[in-house]
Amino acid sequence: MTSRPTDDPQRAWAYRPATPLHGTPGGPLSGLSFSVKDLYGVPGWPLQASTLAPVPDPGESELVRRLLTLGADAVGKTHLHEIALGITGMNGYGGTTHPHDPQRVPGGSSSGAAVSVALGQVDFALGTDTGGSIRVPAAWCGVVGFKPTKGHPDWSTAGVLPLSWTCDHAGPLAADVTTVTRVHAALTGVPIEPETWKGRRVGLWLPDGWTDAAVASAVLAYADMLRECGALVEPVAFPEVMDAYTPIVLSEAAHVHANALQGDDPGFLPFTLGALRQGQAISEADYRAAFDRRAEYRALLDGLLIAYDVLLAPAVPTPTPLIDQDEVEIGAGVLPLRRAVLRLTAPFSLLGVPTLALPTATPFVGVQLIGRHGQDDRLLGLGLALEGRP
Repeated sequence: MTSRPTDDPQRAWAYRPATPLHGTPGGPLSGLSFSVKDLYGVPGWPLQASTLAPVPDPGESELVRRLLTLGADAVGKTHLHEIALGITGMNGYGGTTHPHDPQRVPGGSSSGAAVSVALGQVDFALGTDTGGSIRVPAAWCGVVGFKPTKGHPDWSTAGVLPLSWTCDHAGPLAADVTTVTRVHAALTGVPIEPETWKGRRVGLWLPDGWTDAAVASAVLAYADMLRECGALVEPVAFPEVMDAYTPIVLSEAAHVHANALQGDDPGFLPFTLGALRQGQAISEADYRAAFDRRAEYRALLDGLLIAYDVLLAPAVPTPTPLIDQDEVEIGAGVLPLRRAVLRLTAPFSLLGVPTLALPTATPFVGVQLIGRHGQDDRLLGLGLALEGRP
C-alpha cells in the first residue's frame, strides 16, 4: 500500500491503497469511482485531517459505507486545508495546488477533492462544507459542488471528523450536475428530472463591491442566461453574517480539538493554531449571542426564500488567487482573502440551506444557486436543466 503517490504533483492525495475499496456489484453507482476527503472515517485507512497534530477518531463514516453498498468504488483519501479550517488548501503536508496552475490555490477546504475531480482521477469526490469548503474549491477548479440541506438524512456526517457541528455538511463534487444528481438519487432512492426555469423567481445577491469586475460580470451574465431560460431575476439584499459564523465555528473547532490544544505546540500550522486559540477564548455568553444573531439571519433568509424560488450569488470574490496571497482587490478595495470569500459562502452553511456551485463561462469563477430548506431535489433539477449551457 502507498500513501504518497508519485504521480501527484498537486499533492491532492493523502492516501491511496494499492487496491480500491470495491463497491457492491450491480448497484446504481456501479462503475463510478470516488475520492474521500480525509475527514471521513474508513476502516483500515488512516485519518490525519492533513495535519501533523493528533486528531480525534470519528469512527466509521456511514456515508462512505452507503456509497460502497450502492456500488461505487472508493479510490483513496484526499488532502484538505488543515482540519478544514481554511479556504486555500494549505496543510501540514505542503498544501495542495491548483489542478491547472501550480502557482495558484485550488480552494478549500475540500482542496484535494476538487483537484481529483478536475483532473478526471475520479468520477466524484466526497467533501465537507462548513463555510464554503465544497463550493469554493468547486468554483476555483471549474467543477460542480453540492452542499445539501443541513441534517439531510442521506448525507450523513456520522463518522466524519467535525469542525463545527452547527455548520458542517457532507456533500459531493463532480465534473457535472448529472453525476452529482446520480449520486444523490442513488442515496435517496428518488429520481430527479430537469426542472423548468420558466416563471421561476430568482433573487440576485451580488453585493456592491464584494467581488472584482470579472466575477461581477460573470454573475450578471449568468443572470441573463437564466432570464433567457424564462426566469424572473431581480436584485436582493442580505447582510454579512461573519459576526455569527466566526464565533460559532471557532468555538466549536476548539472544542473538537481540545485534547491537542492542551500542549503548547500540538503540531498545527501557525494560522490554524492561532484560530483555535481564538476559539478557546470565546466566552459562553459570546457563543450564545452568536446563535441569537444566527436566528435573525435565518429569519431574513427565510423571508427571501418565500419571495423567491432560488437565489443566485457569486461563489468566490475573484478568480483563483496565487499561493500565499493573503489579500484580494475587489470593488470596495483590498480585503483579507478569508473574509472576502467566506462572507459570500458562509451564510448558506451557517443557515443550512441547499446550495449548488456551478461553473460559469469565465474560467475558475463559479456561482451559487441557493434553494429552500429541504428542497434539494428541486434545486438539483434546476441545475440539471442548465447542464451544457454556456
